[in-house]
Amino acid sequence: MPLVSVGTNKTITWSQQIPEKSRSARWRFAPVDSIMTGMHESLLRRLLEQVRLGQRSVDEAIGDLKHLPFEDLGFAKVDHHRAIRCGFPEVIYCEGKTIEQVLAVVKHRLAGGGNLLATRASLQMAKAIRKRFPKARYNPIARTITVRQPSGATSARLTSRGKASSDFVAIACAGTSDLPVAEEARETCEIMDQATRQFYDVGVAGIHRLLAHSAELSQARAVVVCAGMEGALASVVGGLVSCPVIAVPTSIGYGASFSGLAPLLTMLNSCAAGVAVVNIDNGFGAGYMAALICRAAQRPIDDSQAGKVSVAKARRRSRR
Repeated sequence: MPLVSVGTNKTITWSQQIPEKSRSARWRFAPVDSIMTGMHESLLRRLLEQVRLGQRSVDEAIGDLKHLPFEDLGFAKVDHHRAIRCGFPEVIYCEGKTIEQVLAVVKHRLAGGGNLLATRASLQMAKAIRKRFPKARYNPIARTITVRQPSGATSARLTSRGKASSDFVAIACAGTSDLPVAEEARETCEIMDQATRQFYDVGVAGIHRLLAHSAELSQARAVVVCAGMEGALASVVGGLVSCPVIAVPTSIGYGASFSGLAPLLTMLNSCAAGVAVVNIDNGFGAGYMAALICRAAQRPIDDSQAGKVSVAKARRRSRR
């Protein structure tokens, strides 16, 4: 889909770069001709079904598929195929982008179907996106923008049958100052259709606050632990639960914490088994990993798979 400059009426095609001097210009969007500018699995199934029933010609279907696997906007290549490959559409990292660039990517991503998550978004970006897409929701603490679409239920079968009490990701943080990172992890899990429970301000300086929730924490499928200062909370949680713990060092702390380096090293050297570590302040990465773990635990095994597993187990027993 080409972009059209509001001021000059100049059209920028997918293969063209927006000139440096024009990057601050305002842009509007040319009309969408295709019923599917993206590549979400549900839309692909619908398109193939329409071809099978004769409701859509082969040539029309080829036209709809021309953006597979990405759509070149000149300044960005929108990955419409990621939901099929990875189970969730491309996430937009807003920091370093202009408002016009974020708007353009959001427009094309939403046209491709699926839920939308944008991280590190400023309030100005959020206002511009909400003006064009009223369903967008902004979390000012996490600096995330989310849009939930009907075709974007990444775990529709799971949500329709209801969730067990243990089908949740626990989000824990040491102090209130760690909330931006913890909230980014929570927003990521929830837009990926995973339930969360929050355990905030449970740092080791008042460890009784954490121990009061130990029974509930032990029921989680995965735990995200965000902590700055010395970062000891992840090891403590790792010694209390049997599920994976994803540790997130935060940049909170005084001088010798080196903007998160001290808790990063503490978490990497954790003596508790089952603790993995992501980058400093990377709540998104931790939330995404936790959601994938929770999904894998929820995924049902059909009869054919169950049969293969049983045969494999029987063969291993016979070799012994």
